Amino acid sequence: MLMSLSGSRVSSLSSTMKKSATSTTKNLNIHWFRHQDLRLHDNPALCRTVQDSTTDGSSSVLPIFCVDPRFVGGETVTPFGSVKCGSARAKFILESVEDLRRNLEGRGSGLVVAYGKSEDVFADLLRSFNGSNEGGDGSSSRWTVNVFCQREVASEELKVDRALERVLEAHGNGGVLNTIWGSTLYDPDDLPFEGSQGMPDVFTPFRNKVEKKCEIGLPLPIPSKSSLSLPKDDVILSNLKEESSNSVRRCSLTYMPTLDELSYTAEQIDAAADDPRGVMTFRGGETAGRYRVQDYIFDRDLLKTYFDTRNGMLGGDYSTKFSPWLAHGCISPRYVAQQCRRYEEERGISNKSTYWVVFELLWRDFFKFFADKHGDSIFSLEGTLGEEARGSHPNSRRWGLNRKHLELWKEGKTGYPLVDANMRELAATGFMSNRGRQNVASFLAIDMNTDWRYGADHFEMHLLDYDVYSNWGNWCAAAGMTGGRLNRFNTVKQSKDYDARGDYIRHWCPELGDLPTSLVHEPWQMSKDQQKEFGVRLGVDYPNPLISPRGPNTYSGPRNGKENGNGDKGKRRNGGKQGRGGGGRRGDDRRRGQR
Repeated sequence: MLMSLSGSRVSSLSSTMKKSATSTTKNLNIHWFRHQDLRLHDNPALCRTVQDSTTDGSSSVLPIFCVDPRFVGGETVTPFGSVKCGSARAKFILESVEDLRRNLEGRGSGLVVAYGKSEDVFADLLRSFNGSNEGGDGSSSRWTVNVFCQREVASEELKVDRALERVLEAHGNGGVLNTIWGSTLYDPDDLPFEGSQGMPDVFTPFRNKVEKKCEIGLPLPIPSKSSLSLPKDDVILSNLKEESSNSVRRCSLTYMPTLDELSYTAEQIDAAADDPRGVMTFRGGETAGRYRVQDYIFDRDLLKTYFDTRNGMLGGDYSTKFSPWLAHGCISPRYVAQQCRRYEEERGISNKSTYWVVFELLWRDFFKFFADKHGDSIFSLEGTLGEEARGSHPNSRRWGLNRKHLELWKEGKTGYPLVDANMRELAATGFMSNRGRQNVASFLAIDMNTDWRYGADHFEMHLLDYDVYSNWGNWCAAAGMTGGRLNRFNTVKQSKDYDARGDYIRHWCPELGDLPTSLVHEPWQMSKDQQKEFGVRLGVDYPNPLISPRGPNTYSGPRNGKENGNGDKGKRRNGGKQGRGGGGRRGDDRRRGQR
């Protein structure tokens, strides 16, 4: 009895020792590219992935991008009724991912592209790696999986982060999700405040302190080829081939979804094609983004006159048009700032224009830090005002929602030519000038007294350069729901100031093409005889005004190049982000970040 028990114990111990001796734990470092960092240059999260891979001895990185149907896809509809990501932006994203894969492959690496919820993709991948990793001799290896990605602060992205953390926890072996700050000129730790919670809620004091006390860091270099090597494990590499029996469906080093696979209709796919009326052709990707920076700043030498041309609306040269590539992280703001400094040094030109491009980049920083501070309040009807917006604050109002009028605004049929031209351009091309964005936002929220979130939601669907922080922060401010002075734009005066000859209006509202300049901004001024003379019948060929035309309002127009006389003259050249406008009091010229 004793011998039997002893023998049993010895046998058991022997099996345990054999299993222990043939089981190994390996490190697997995954870099998770998100929609906001689709580049190799100046990518802090990617550099951190490489650094940790060198430190832990794995010396390899597995890059992955998930096309998450919660963020991209024709069947994902927002609470406001819009497709969350329109087909044109989805096309730009796919082009950016394809370019990222090519650039990684050119450095001896690759990019796993997957379709599905990010946390589900990771869970399936980890199961496939471990489930098929047992050798014929019974040996096996389990992976300590560490995931690295850019840190985002909006609630939908944070929800995905938490779900992925649960997946890694369930997988075991101590793997963690590492989020690294990126996409801004300045890191949070560099700000002269006690974190984002201590930052001012008004741009100008934020800007003044940052420019005075902070320096823009140099862009980080692209990691070396050797540091980006894919894992050499045969099981992992085999499972990342589409033809492998153990591979995860729609997840491999060669897979790339189509717009059709992402559930966009044939009509939506056709709408994503380039419209010849647009300001320029936008191609997604780091390669195209860096080419645009080189072309605009150096090859065409347009930087030196940017301040004077930035309020244009027609053509490709009035502004940088960097915003779509900035929004998706195809180029970094620090890279743009560096190129502006390089231009000043090489060309010997340092003026308001060379400063202003960088200054506007600071608006993007401001809105990301602002979102980090205020959380979901930037998405609420009362904004960051909260209870104050219900009567105690001067900007308080009782919001309305006339769905018929909302649709007319979306379709560019309000009867106000400047508004209509801009809304038609947005629908056709996914782009709108900063000047246009300020006017259409003011018109919807203030003149039409419409729940401003429907406007922000519409922009989210259509904009190629959609950025959650700049878009929702700007709309919240345009509606007066971040406090400060409410800035109501006089669209007729703006039209005459910034499209003096009516060329932009005629371009997007061809039915007004034969109207003289004296009438093209205010077609409702036509008499019956003039309507007949110019071939435009109000209410038939072109809409009657949706709301009654009004006289001059509190907006007094540009003064010596300063919006509303706010006094932001661009004295320093130390800060900025691809934003828009001239700073000033909160509520002044606030649709920033879309140049």
